[in-house]
Amino acid sequence: MPAEWAPHRATWLAWPHNKSDWPGKFAPIPWVYGEIVRKLAAAETVSLLVDGPRQRAEATRILRRVGAPLERVEMFRVPTDRGWLRDSGPLFVRDGAGLAATCWRFNAWAKYDDWKKDVKVGRAIARIRGVPVRALDVVLEGGAIDVDGEGTLLATEECLLSDVQARNPDLGREALEAILADALGATRVIWLGRGIAGDDTHGHVDDLARFVAPGRVVLCAEDDGADENHAALAENRERLEGARDATGRRLEIVPLPMPAHLVLDGRRLPASYANFYIGNGVVIVPTFNDPADRVALGTLAECFPGREVVGIHCVDLVWGLGTLHCMTQQEPAP
Repeated sequence: MPAEWAPHRATWLAWPHNKSDWPGKFAPIPWVYGEIVRKLAAAETVSLLVDGPRQRAEATRILRRVGAPLERVEMFRVPTDRGWLRDSGPLFVRDGAGLAATCWRFNAWAKYDDWKKDVKVGRAIARIRGVPVRALDVVLEGGAIDVDGEGTLLATEECLLSDVQARNPDLGREALEAILADALGATRVIWLGRGIAGDDTHGHVDDLARFVAPGRVVLCAEDDGADENHAALAENRERLEGARDATGRRLEIVPLPMPAHLVLDGRRLPASYANFYIGNGVVIVPTFNDPADRVALGTLAECFPGREVVGIHCVDLVWGLGTLHCMTQQEPAP
């Protein structure tokens, strides 16, 4: 599986429509999507899934209003339950014959019963692109992993191995590592512990730690010892400090701050700067009207000197329990 910073043919998104994901806060969400498309389409094609003509018209109207380059936006009629394509979409891999789409079993994070449209999304995208499908009867969301393109994969035990995650109860560590090696070329899995507080996926790694180059990882850090993220993030740093990647090298760890926690109806939301997305020529980063926004943007700008690093206001978006990386899925260039 290529790293996210490798050249893309396109970024896939699904136009938002499920109002239950943002109870009482849906109105600004399509406009946030419009801004995301505008930023990404400046440097690459954006492939957008819509449910039908009405949604296509709404998306076109909003994209035109925000100034997105419509000539770089293509729309396809593929029904979805939700717009989190990082988890329901295909994970593209390269082999000797070119690109292929690995399509994993999707069970809506073992939390929701409306997944019958989303489970078909991976095959639909593969059919649109004309690439072969490799179907795996294993639950794996794209947000549960991060790769360096050289055979190293990051994941958390909470997400893929714990008793509470309800994904693959019959698969242990060795069996899962063998599947990841065979399907994604991950010859070394680095296991972190727990994810961040408020994450209803039970520990997706893309809210926690991300590769920014081979041998280099940004890792969220919480300096407040009273915060519930402090101990888990400190333990994850210890694990990374003792790890080696697929080539045998030790990892350089770049600390990424955490924003002050956001709460909705008494529930903490998974606000994290690690949920950034790497596009062609641009890195879009969630921001939260927080003093740490500037620090996070500066840190990531140093990690990606050849790309424009821009903030996207995500205080409304994170009410849906996900932000930028959760909604995007990269398609590598042929």
